[in-house]
Order: sequence, then C-alpha cells, then structure tokens
Amino acid sequence: MKEKIRQRALELGFDDCRFTTAAAPASAGQFQNWLAGKQHGEMAWLERTAAKRVDPQQILPDAKSIICLAASYGSRVESRESRARNIAQRDDAHPSTLDPRPSTALIARYAQFTDYHDVLGERLKELTQFVNQLGGSETRSLWYVDTGPLLERDFAQRAGLGFIGKHTNVISRRFGNWILLAEIVTSLELEPDAPEKNHCGNCMRCITACPTRAITAPFQLDARLCISYLTIELKGSIPVELRPAIGNRIFGCDDCLAVCPWNRFAREGRLMKAHARPDLTAPDLIELLQLDEAGFKSRFAGTSILRTKRRGLLRNVCVALGNTGDATALPALQTAAKDSEPLIAEHARWAMEKIQSRELP
Repeated sequence: MKEKIRQRALELGFDDCRFTTAAAPASAGQFQNWLAGKQHGEMAWLERTAAKRVDPQQILPDAKSIICLAASYGSRVESRESRARNIAQRDDAHPSTLDPRPSTALIARYAQFTDYHDVLGERLKELTQFVNQLGGSETRSLWYVDTGPLLERDFAQRAGLGFIGKHTNVISRRFGNWILLAEIVTSLELEPDAPEKNHCGNCMRCITACPTRAITAPFQLDARLCISYLTIELKGSIPVELRPAIGNRIFGCDDCLAVCPWNRFAREGRLMKAHARPDLTAPDLIELLQLDEAGFKSRFAGTSILRTKRRGLLRNVCVALGNTGDATALPALQTAAKDSEPLIAEHARWAMEKIQSRELP
C-alpha cells in the first residue's frame, strides 16, 4: 500500500514522497520556547495553533501516519551556477543574490511561479482521495500545503525527505534547498521511513550569508529580523534600521538558501517547471511602484505575491528603490509619497531621502 501511494505521488508530479508516524515532533519544546521568546513576531497564528502543531491528534483524531511530500523548484541552470560558485568561493565567503542592475527587483525563487498552494493543492487533493480509497471507507485524511498547524519541517526530517539545516530550512540531498513541502495526515497506518540525519557538518555559510543576522545561532532563527518576514509577514512599517540590509528584495530572501553546498547536487524539479513566471525574474522597480490596485491584482494574479497586498508590496518597492535607485526614481517616489495608503507614503519619503543623500555632491 505504501509503495502504491509513493508511486501515485510521483505520477502526480511530486519529486519525493516519504512516510512517518503521527507522533508528536521531538522539537515541540524548542518550538514552544521560541514562541515564548516572541521570536515569531506578529505571526500570531503560530501561537494560536501551537497546541495542534505539537500534537497531530488534535488535527485529526486517530491519526496514525503523515505522508510527507516534496516538490522541487530548482533548475539545471541553478545547479550549474551553484557548483561554479562553490568552486570559486572560500568556505567563509558567500555570493550576493542582489541583482546588480539599478531599479531591478529581486523576488524569492519560489514566488517566481504560479502560487504553489494552488499547484500542489490540486494534486494533493487527488492523492488524498487515492489514499482514502486504498484504506477503505473508515479512512480519514487531511492535506496541507504550508496551510495547516503542523511543524512540517520536523516531520519532513523524520520521514527522511531531508534534514533541517542551520538556517532552519529543510535541505534535501537530492534537491538541495529548493523544495516545497506538503503533507497528508491520515488515519491509515503506514510503515514509517527512516529519518534523515543532519549533514551540515562544520559549514556555517548560511549563517554568514544572512544580511540581517536573523540566524542567531545554528538552528535558531529570529523571524523578526528575517527579510522574508519583513517583506511578507510584517504588515506595518519596516524598522528603519533594517531597511538598508533588504537591498532590492521585495518579496522574500534566498541568501541563506543560495549558499548551501548541497545545491551542487540538486536535480531539476518536474512539477513547478511548467508553472514558471519569467516576468517575475527581475521586474522593474519603478514600473511596480506605479501600479494601482487593479494593476497590482492583474500583474500578480495567481501568484504568492498577492498575499502582501498592494500596500505591502509597494512598501517593499520603496525600500528597494531607497537602497538601489538613483535620481530617475524620484518622480515615481514623489507620486508614491502622496499615496492614499500611509504605509506606502512613509516608505516613499524615506526612499527619497536616501537617494537624495547619495545624489548630492
């Protein structure tokens, strides 16, 4: 039965499928301590659902197994580039992921596709039906794509999909860092796979690479400092002292992922490749800043970027222009400084001050 599920998962386009029990994750205590330290910032839902996250039985009574799935969004080009970087770089060095062209935005690689929640969710729904049919009429299952109260990285490691790196993300020895996770919690009892061991060794590249020092120690992340949090999850004003480190990133950050040596061995994924959005590889910051509400929704329809809403994205665009723009950005920023959304206007004024301070002799 287990191999039938695995085979069906691969047929549906997933790159890996592993199994673990529905027992509580070993890191439950660490997670609770992390919450107590308020390192989750404004992500209040993590605290609200903490009890469920450390006990899958509260998600699905009689849960016995968790089917863990991975879909890679890496490419052969990225694998070749990663190998070249690691040959050229010393162990304590790291390449910048900033795009050197002025007024160009940088978007996290996973978001340069159709929204993965939709792509994976469609196939997960079908796989869940398959699981229930195999198990019989009494079988119950729930599926999640980064949407449920699960400590999914812990379960992924316990199932053998990969190991949690020092940057707190899952690393696959087959696909590197570029993987999306999904799960099916089921009442069906399935033999668990062997857990993956940590293979970070003495490497500290991800910690050194973090622009804001959000990785405070190996395997410890202060989300309040993380650029992904600042540009996506934080809904208000970005702390002034952190804005320069954001560079031209407007949605997420890949720096800690990009420097991982395991990317040298990454295979190209199958499922996400067909859903790539080349227009999101290096969009123009000034053009983005001129989007009205309708334009924003049209430009980013069907992508993960919609979740920031116009106010959040243009806030980020202003910061990126403040860090990397020149005088040509000032007219657009002047207009943005009069935007009816105070969050955009405040960040636009900051960006203007930064550019003007650089442009003055």
